[in-house]
Amino acid sequence: MINNGSLASTIRATAERLTKAQLGWRRHLHQHPELSYQEIETTAFLRARLQEMGLKILPLKMETGLLAELTGAKGGPVVGIRSDIDALPITERSGVPFASKNPGCMHACGHDVHMATVLGAAAVLSELKEHVPGTVRFIFQPAEEMPPGGARPMIANGALKNMTMLIGLHVDPHLKAGRISVRDGATMASVFDFELIIHGRSGHAARPHLAVDAIVLAAEVIESLQTIVSREIDPIDPIAITFGKIEGGVASNVIAEEVRLAGTARSLSPRTFKRLPAMIRRVVSGICKARGGSFELKAIADYPVMMNHRAANIILTRCFERLFGKGKVDETPQVLGGEDFACYVEKVPGAMFRLGTMNKKQKADKPWHSPEFLVDESAMPVGSALLTATAIDALGGVK
Repeated sequence: MINNGSLASTIRATAERLTKAQLGWRRHLHQHPELSYQEIETTAFLRARLQEMGLKILPLKMETGLLAELTGAKGGPVVGIRSDIDALPITERSGVPFASKNPGCMHACGHDVHMATVLGAAAVLSELKEHVPGTVRFIFQPAEEMPPGGARPMIANGALKNMTMLIGLHVDPHLKAGRISVRDGATMASVFDFELIIHGRSGHAARPHLAVDAIVLAAEVIESLQTIVSREIDPIDPIAITFGKIEGGVASNVIAEEVRLAGTARSLSPRTFKRLPAMIRRVVSGICKARGGSFELKAIADYPVMMNHRAANIILTRCFERLFGKGKVDETPQVLGGEDFACYVEKVPGAMFRLGTMNKKQKADKPWHSPEFLVDESAMPVGSALLTATAIDALGGVK
C-alpha cells in the first residue's frame, strides 16, 4: 500500500514531467487512427516507444496488438494494465490541428488517450523501477470496437498468464477532468450480437397468397422480440434488444424471399444473459413456423457482464486519494454499453475506472463516437500517475 507520501509526490511529479512527450504520443496516434485488426502502424509505434523505455516485448501470435513487461527490482507477482488501440469508421469534425489524416477513420472513443496514458504509466514505472516489487504487464489490445473483439485472442495468447490483478481505463466525456469514477460489480452490460436471416418464398406482389413474405415475417419478429423485454424479464432487470440494420427485397412488386437483420441484446444480469439467445430463438422459430418461413440465427459476439472487483476498486480509490486528495472519486453509472474488458475480469480480479476528460470551456463534452469528440488532455498525466501507483500498490509496494 502506498502510504509513503514522498513516493506519491514522486509519482505525480514524474507523470507531470512527462506530459510534453505524452502529448506528442497522443497527437501522433490521433492523427494516424486505424480500424480494428488493421492497427499495423499503431502497433509499431507502441513497440518503438516501449523498447525505448527498456520494456521487454513478449511474443504474440497476432498481426496487431502488443504485450510488454516491466520487471521491477524484486521478484514478485504480475499485475496488468490494459489499453485498447483501435479507432472508429467516423469522419472527424473536431477542428483540432492534429485531426485524423486517415479519411473516414477517427479516434472518437478515446483509445488514443488510453494508449498515451498507459505509455505514460510505463514511462513512470521504468524511472521508478526500484519501487516495483514484481512485474507489470502491459496489454495493448486490438479490435475492441469490432465484434467479436480482441480480448479473447489476447487471453489465448497468454495475456493473463500468472496475473493477479488487471486494471483498465476508459475516458469519460461526462466526468470533469481531474476526477475518476469506479463501481463495484456489474458496470457494463453483457452483449449478444447476432445476425438473423429470415427465409420466405418469393412471388408476385399481386399474388401474396402464393408466397411467404420475408419482410412481413421480419416485421413480426422485430415487434414480438420487444415483448421479451417488457413481459418475460423482471422489470427491475435492465435489458435491451435492438435491431440496427435490416436488408431485404429487390423491387416494390416482388415479395421478398430473404431478410437479414443485425441485432444486439444487452443485459446487466449474468443469469438473463445466458437465457437471451434461447429466448430469441424460441420467438423467431414460433413466428416462422406459423407463417411457413424459416430462419438462421448466427452469433457474432458474446461478451459477459463487466463485473468490477471491489478489491481492485479499493486500491484505485486509495491511490487516487493519496495522489490527488479526497472528494474526487465518483461512482460510475451502470450502462448497457458493452466492453470486452469483461472477458479479462471474468478470469482474473480487476476493474476498469473512468478517467474524467470533460472540459466545457474546451468543448470537450461531446459523447463517445461523435465526430466532434474532444478530450481535456490534462487528464492523461492524472491517469498515468494513478495507473503507476495502483500497479505498485497491487504488487505490495511501499508501505
